[in-house]
Amino acid sequence: MEFITAQNLVFRYIDEDDEQLNINQAKKVLDDVSFTVKKGEFVALLGHNGCGKSTVAKHLNAMLLPTGGKVYIDSIDTSNETEDFEVRRKVGLVLQNPDNQLVASIVEEDVAFGPENLGIEPKEIRKRVDNALKAVDMYDYKNQPPHKLSGGQKQRVAIAGIIAMEPSCIVLDEPTAMLDPKGREEVIRTIKKLNREQGITIVLITHYMEEAIDADKVIVMDDGKVLTQGTPKEVFSQVELLKRHRLDVPQVTELCYLLRSCGVEIDTLCLHTDECIEKLVEVLK
Repeated sequence: MEFITAQNLVFRYIDEDDEQLNINQAKKVLDDVSFTVKKGEFVALLGHNGCGKSTVAKHLNAMLLPTGGKVYIDSIDTSNETEDFEVRRKVGLVLQNPDNQLVASIVEEDVAFGPENLGIEPKEIRKRVDNALKAVDMYDYKNQPPHKLSGGQKQRVAIAGIIAMEPSCIVLDEPTAMLDPKGREEVIRTIKKLNREQGITIVLITHYMEEAIDADKVIVMDDGKVLTQGTPKEVFSQVELLKRHRLDVPQVTELCYLLRSCGVEIDTLCLHTDECIEKLVEVLK
């Protein structure tokens, strides 16, 4: 079942200084973007800075509306502005910088902020806050001030705030971009856990290729268009295509590609370190 459908999506930004400019004359930020996300899928959206990833993210939460084409969230047309509240109930958006999303002086109060604004009754809010913090392994920090947490911990609290509103889908817009390796690992582990154990649909927007290797589907964007999409194996096997568009592949895949180009008989390009080791052992035998 398709939970998200982007159908020939086009978006143009109008500069405030160019009010006389016709919408059709403005530069396309997104150009004929089409993809689907099934309910419960983990999808990674990749691309370098400026390719349109964040603009796509805002369309999935109805923060932006298409200037061409359509976006459907659980069959709701996001262009119908009377449905934007319902779209945001279904799709939670986690931003790159958690400091832009944390609003309270205590962790549990911050997580409770969203449900309170939805009009949830206090006893249910208490339950949701506790469950959300446990889901991201931050329950022991519920009485801590957010500013004393590490970057990875802050991002997990921001994710808990979205979970407490019980969305069907969470869109994460480069949530690890400002984190150190330990913080990145914490956040990615949390995302995978939510998808695997709670069945939450995940759309992870990133430029770290290694974060996408365990996704169900990978969508690669460049210059406002979908360059390619498929399983991680299908996408990252297209090394020459990705490199032509100034994009990387996971380091393990790069190693296999270079070895193959040197004449080493490796039949498939690996994504995981363990898989690569097995292949190299076979070759060395």
